Amino acid sequence: MTPQREDTAAAPVLRVAVPTPVHGAFDYLPPREGPLPPPGARVRVPFGRRSLVGVVLEHTRGSALPGHRLRAVTQVLDTQPLLPPALLGLLTWAAEYYRHPVGEAVCAALPALLRQGRPAVARGPTLYRPAPEAAAALDTLGRAPAQHRLLQRLLQSPQGLTAEALRGPEGRDLRHPLAALRDKGLVIPEHPPCLPPPGAPPQTPPELNPAQEAAVQALEQALGRGYSCHLLEGVTGSGKTEVYLRIIRATLAAGRQALVLVPEIALTPQLLERFRRRLDTRIAVLHSGLADAERHCAWLCARDGTAGVIIGTRSAVFVPWRDPGVILVDEEHDPSLKQQEGFRYHARDLAVLRGHREGVPVLLGSATPALETLANADRGQYAHLRLPDRAGGARAPRLRLLDVRRQFMDEGLSEGLLGRMEHHLEAGGQVLLFLNRRGFAPAVLCHACGWVAECPRCDARLTWHAGPGRLRCHHCGHETPVPARCPQCGGPLSPRGQGTERIQQALARHFPQYSAVRIDRDSMRRKGALEAAFAQVRSGHHRILVGTQMLAKGHDFPDVTLAAILDADQGLFSPDFRAVERLAQTVIQVAGRAGRASRPGEVLIQTHQPEHPLLTLLLQSGYAAFARAALAERREAGLPPYAALALLRAEATDPEAPGAFLEAARGHLQAHAPGDVQLWGPAPAPMERRAGRHRAQLLIHAPARRPLQATLAALPGLAHLPQARRVRWSIDVDPVDLG
Repeated sequence: MTPQREDTAAAPVLRVAVPTPVHGAFDYLPPREGPLPPPGARVRVPFGRRSLVGVVLEHTRGSALPGHRLRAVTQVLDTQPLLPPALLGLLTWAAEYYRHPVGEAVCAALPALLRQGRPAVARGPTLYRPAPEAAAALDTLGRAPAQHRLLQRLLQSPQGLTAEALRGPEGRDLRHPLAALRDKGLVIPEHPPCLPPPGAPPQTPPELNPAQEAAVQALEQALGRGYSCHLLEGVTGSGKTEVYLRIIRATLAAGRQALVLVPEIALTPQLLERFRRRLDTRIAVLHSGLADAERHCAWLCARDGTAGVIIGTRSAVFVPWRDPGVILVDEEHDPSLKQQEGFRYHARDLAVLRGHREGVPVLLGSATPALETLANADRGQYAHLRLPDRAGGARAPRLRLLDVRRQFMDEGLSEGLLGRMEHHLEAGGQVLLFLNRRGFAPAVLCHACGWVAECPRCDARLTWHAGPGRLRCHHCGHETPVPARCPQCGGPLSPRGQGTERIQQALARHFPQYSAVRIDRDSMRRKGALEAAFAQVRSGHHRILVGTQMLAKGHDFPDVTLAAILDADQGLFSPDFRAVERLAQTVIQVAGRAGRASRPGEVLIQTHQPEHPLLTLLLQSGYAAFARAALAERREAGLPPYAALALLRAEATDPEAPGAFLEAARGHLQAHAPGDVQLWGPAPAPMERRAGRHRAQLLIHAPARRPLQATLAALPGLAHLPQARRVRWSIDVDPVDLG
């Protein structure tokens, strides 16, 4: 047992956010000795039989529990707050708004090593350098061969090597010879800065066109004047990144930091390369692909101001900074900015709120803004800046529908598309093919008896991955070898439909003289693979690119002159009301990869629905016209951005339990809801069975966020429903995916 203070009545009480699924913070007494930990500092606390690292939220003078039941903090890990007051306030607000346990929300903002209680010290990996007298002493180590080899290698690398580099691919244990060399004074350990220094002198910036100049002037005027939010809507290739760079340079010149959010890791390498060429500052990078030590370093360098620029994916919205200057959100429309598991926050929305709370301007950039963002601009809440033309005089690509009805298709490639590909490749251009399905084929069936390979745990078919020879479920991860024959009748099996693997194989048949690269989650898993593939594309080694969403967003491939969407019909008939918006954004984003330099671009869209009003409106009038029509439909239907939604999900192994729980939850919430709040359902989820669990959902619809939040305030009562013991349930506020 932790010893308790005797004067508990007079002692302050610490409210601590502890990483547990229990809502609310927990009260603790301060440690018996040492300074009182400030709000935002980490402490180690007893929790049941465990010891956990939590974050102090506030000091109070009372507790709902009697003093003799309060336990004391066992260790203070930080004497200064790791999370400053403004950021701590944002996290606690977000936990309340998204109805997530505050302990999990606050502690998730910390990198893994800080969550484990490691010291908040930012330093790079130790470098070992040879001492000045090391060369002369080399001959004295003849009776210590391991030390001799180690010192000899260091003398060949006087700039120094890390312990990992010294170990080499064999992973030799060098602790003892390295320690011996240090004791003899022949090796000097050094701790270089955590982040690499700025590279070459910044390049001369290109000349701005009038629209870019106007946008830069408007944004520079906003710097240092408190909060404002700006939507930068620019056609693909219009030079939005150049505007970002000018604003960041002005921010750095004022002695402040810039925070840049991108939706996916795939966008980080190219943006980072451009920033390093143009900005004379250290840059911290934060995303899930980093090792724990790298993320720890970048987070702390952002916090102490060492990094002038912070680039990261959605979780970077919670990174502390010393000198707040400007927040930029690139591709602000992208649904990847919404966290879909656990703490279901939207990074774009929290970036805007953070800018408001910390008094800095926010810039949202996109060629295809989200309808919610456009509605805010229409209401005057955001300033609307436009870049209507491509930078450098490049012309917009020509978009054309390819009607593939009654056409011969070879693995999803029409004759018309193959002909245009040949034309562009022979002219020296590159070709980009977009298909948002990875694997070889999305289904495998037996033509003789109709057997289909289905996931035993989900209401989904297994995808054939030809490379490893496996059938995989893209929903739960289940996989199995491809059967040699039909397990039902013994007949031959055949793939149905196309994935990126199958398209790549077809391209090898049609265009054997041209190298094709596949860009998807399967082919780019190895660290550095994406950067290497993009480098080979820009060098001209790969002439054909085929891939999924990883290819569609924000990349600059100057030699791509033809872009094609192989199956535009996927998003036309979805039950999700956002599907047509996403399809329109995808079409425009993919189209934006073509013709970005001096060569004219062409975009082909294969479809069985050439008369569909969405496609014809996009091609004839562009995204702005589509957005106006879509907003009018949303207003008429009472859907976001003219309403507020929350999705209550439940799942269980028992097929009846989710519906029973949601029916009881509906009655409980309806009793506490304002009269203008509607509860739709319960209904089975679009994929009713996933990972062996049956799923159902209840949609909560309100005319605005205030009545929605009033209804959600009754959520804690759901835990006391008898049916709650039989299910796992979660709430998603402002959902972007209704599946």
